[in-house]
Amino acid sequence: MTPPIRKLVVVGGGSAGWMAAAAMKRVFGDLLDVTLVESEAIGTVGVGEATIPAIRLFNTLLGLDEDEFLAATEGSIKLGIEFVDWTRMGHRYLHAFGEVGLPVGGLSFHQYWLRAQEAGDASDLWEHSLNAQAARLDRFDRPERTDTGRMGPLVWAYHFDAGLYAKFLRGWCEARGVRRAEGQVVEVLQGAPDDRVTGVRLETGGVVEGDLFIDCSGFRGLLIEGALKAGYDDWTEWLPADRAVAVPCASVSPLTPYTRSTARESGWQWRIPLQHRTGNGYVYSSRFISDDEAAARLMSSLDGEALAEPRTLRFTTGKRRRMWVKNVVALGLASGFMEPLESTSIHLVQAGLEKLIRLFPNTNMAPGLAETFNREMDAEFEAVRDFLVLHYRATERDDTPFWRHCRDLPQPPGLARKLAVWRANASLPNEAADLFKPPSWLQVLVGQGVMPDGRHALADQVAPDKRDRFLADIRALVDLGVARLPDHGQFLADRRRAAQPQPRVPA
Repeated sequence: MTPPIRKLVVVGGGSAGWMAAAAMKRVFGDLLDVTLVESEAIGTVGVGEATIPAIRLFNTLLGLDEDEFLAATEGSIKLGIEFVDWTRMGHRYLHAFGEVGLPVGGLSFHQYWLRAQEAGDASDLWEHSLNAQAARLDRFDRPERTDTGRMGPLVWAYHFDAGLYAKFLRGWCEARGVRRAEGQVVEVLQGAPDDRVTGVRLETGGVVEGDLFIDCSGFRGLLIEGALKAGYDDWTEWLPADRAVAVPCASVSPLTPYTRSTARESGWQWRIPLQHRTGNGYVYSSRFISDDEAAARLMSSLDGEALAEPRTLRFTTGKRRRMWVKNVVALGLASGFMEPLESTSIHLVQAGLEKLIRLFPNTNMAPGLAETFNREMDAEFEAVRDFLVLHYRATERDDTPFWRHCRDLPQPPGLARKLAVWRANASLPNEAADLFKPPSWLQVLVGQGVMPDGRHALADQVAPDKRDRFLADIRALVDLGVARLPDHGQFLADRRRAAQPQPRVPA
């Protein structure tokens, strides 16, 4: 019988590394000896502070208390993303989590809304979304504390300090037996069979050996690329941004429960509100603006006092050609980079971990497992890429060279296929590999003015008066649900107090 994997080594810390160590230890327990190698001398990128709702599944897997997590990471609630000036200057829309409207008669809500629009209805799509209206009014609460009726519950993710999240996970891991090895990797050791990785040598001279390695070493891809030459697919032709400049600033009120993405002259700017500060960054193409100009543009648009000097990052959008090679699996920046426009970085780490756990090998490293993992991760990355490209290509802007360039970007085949179906009868993408489901596509398509040429014939089976009452009833349900929600900032203050240790009362 082939011996099982006993020693797992995670190379690199940060959010990706500690998430990998935590998930593997939580699932496999004492079956795996887990060691994480990192160096205090190597900083982490740490610009990804916004997430999507799947992060709650990960925290639940670990058994994390949400109040404790929010307090430890200075976290806030995220109900969606607001896009400003993406369609045209002065225009904004929300990509809110959760459903929009309610289905009826086996047909999606948006088909009835589109038919009503044709008949002269002036209602806004987002008036039918509980998440969107709660975000606009800066409100939030958990479902067990408030009744949002048929439209609930809210669907949420988080903003958090990525460095504090890694620290929080490190404490969780070390309390459960994960070992941490301090030091920079100076050599990757390879040997029989098949020239796989057998260990990493540290600057101290010590060697950390393992059966399976997870490469979380960042852009360098120390194992997956440096040692195993996995190759890289460059997607700059579809997503032209290649740099980002980031800086935190002081927090301001109100504490908004959503991320904001504002289109700028040569890219876009993120705003991520945390309890103790606001994260800001400008993602841009160096073909159209210099690093100094980008930094100046970012610093001039902060809504609070800058708390540090701006830091510039260089990247190439794309992915490793193979993310699992021999006995090395790459996660995080080591596996590829997708700009944080839709907050997908941490999700892609989760997706990789889910697939690795499901396909977990023995020491023989059966090739079919890696082939399946690579094929599925390729599909994940490509689906995210296509959704991001939609934002750029669908713009009406032609006021700068960058936006004129974006309007002429080539269209990935998958995106072209999905748009053709949408235009034909307003059917929304819902393929197995799609991270973003129909409500997400609906909001971005409508938000950026990509309207269908046709609609589903069944939308005409409901009489106009009944259809209009149905839409009005949904808006009323949304208004009722939102009215019951407290202020987001007050929610966080209450939960922070709840997370604090209570003083002991003398007997």
